[in-house]
Parts: sequence; C-alpha cells; structure tokens
Amino acid sequence: MSSIKLFENKHIRSLWDDEHEAWYFSIVDVVSVLTDSPNPRKYWSVLKTRLKKEGSQLATNCSQLKMLSADGTKRLK
Repeated sequence: MSSIKLFENKHIRSLWDDEHEAWYFSIVDVVSVLTDSPNPRKYWSVLKTRLKKEGSQLATNCSQLKMLSADGTKRLK
C-alpha cells in the first residue's frame, strides 16, 4: 500500500510493508521538508558522505524502494 503524507503542505511518499508491518518513507522527501533544499537528493548524498567520513553509521543500510512519482509511475527512489 502506497500513500502520500502531508507535512506543512509538502508531500512525503510512503509505503506500507505487510511482511514487516512497517512504514517506509522517502528520505529525499523528508530531507526536502526539513531543509527546504532546492536539491534534496544532492543534499542527502552529501550528508551521507560526510557522515561516513566522520565515522558515523546510518541506522540501517537503506535500499531504494519503488515509490509513486509525480507522474503516477512507480520508480526506485
């Protein structure tokens, strides 16, 4: 089940996983909401690189999921 969540009038794509009984959210959409960055995908990429250089580890190894795009198709995000 896919859905769009709204936060301060901005879209955050989400996906429900029945097997794990958990919601997954598009990190790029979350970064966009939190930072107002004009390029949230680049912002996230730079942040991940900086965290790795500092020795920080992301909570999980995040893989891309197919999520609904603005044009209505599902793409890896």
